[in-house]
Amino acid sequence: MHVIDSMPREVDEVIIPIGYKKEMMEAYLRSAKPRRRITLVDELEPMGTGGAVKNVEKYIDGRFFVINGDSISSIDLPAFLKFHKRKKAFASISLWKAEDVTPFGVVELDRDKRIRRFQEKPKKEEAFSDLINAGVYLLEHEVLDYIGKGFVSMERDVFPKILNRGMYGFSFKGYWVDCGNRENLLEAFWTLMGADARTVSKKAVYEGSELRSPFVINDEAVVAGATIGPKAYVSDRAVVGLRSRVERSVIYEDARIGTRCTVIDSIVDAGMTVPDGAEVRSTILSSARPNRGRS
Repeated sequence: MHVIDSMPREVDEVIIPIGYKKEMMEAYLRSAKPRRRITLVDELEPMGTGGAVKNVEKYIDGRFFVINGDSISSIDLPAFLKFHKRKKAFASISLWKAEDVTPFGVVELDRDKRIRRFQEKPKKEEAFSDLINAGVYLLEHEVLDYIGKGFVSMERDVFPKILNRGMYGFSFKGYWVDCGNRENLLEAFWTLMGADARTVSKKAVYEGSELRSPFVINDEAVVAGATIGPKAYVSDRAVVGLRSRVERSVIYEDARIGTRCTVIDSIVDAGMTVPDGAEVRSTILSSARPNRGRS
């Protein structure tokens, strides 16, 4: 909802390609009651960012955003739209100034913010810029004509084809976190929570617990007699057993942490169970299958 709520008023529909836990997403959207129409489209196999866009082509009738779901940022989407219109761009890309550009795609701009060239995951000494692709795009409808069917990388297969049509880069400040691994996803949680968060739902049970900020404990969570935090996020209906400790970790919905457990620097996925006395460190506990299709 963080991304959906930040959309400009001109956006009247949000299309979400989904290949896993569709029922969970539908249930979440029913409870969250978003202010825009949401369309979920099955993605039965990994298609890449470009392929996923092509797969929902029939729902797109004009200029459109593409927002990768594996990053969290402070980008001002209405300002991005104004920038795109002002430049009369064919395509615009969000950019973030990074200290280490080596894991990312790098962009070079001219004085008018027009993109001159791309560089994919360069060595530090070979990088021609410190501006990286931040994963939010604003595209004219005609860009769809340049996307083939099947697995298509927007960044490698499409952008080079349309570079001479007028591509521009929109830099922003604030925060940007790549959530492609456990460490970064946890960092995104702490960034959005804030350093002083002490949020406990009135519907949570936490008597006898030791709470160390920052922390968030959501609806119907039970953490009585446990130590929560610092840096802990406990989702709806999750249970943390007596004398257990959760620190620098995220516990998703309906997860169960037994008694006398230790969970540190970890993510426990929805519905997972940690048995009594177990120690979980620097890992992700999940039944989800990996999806490497976004590129």
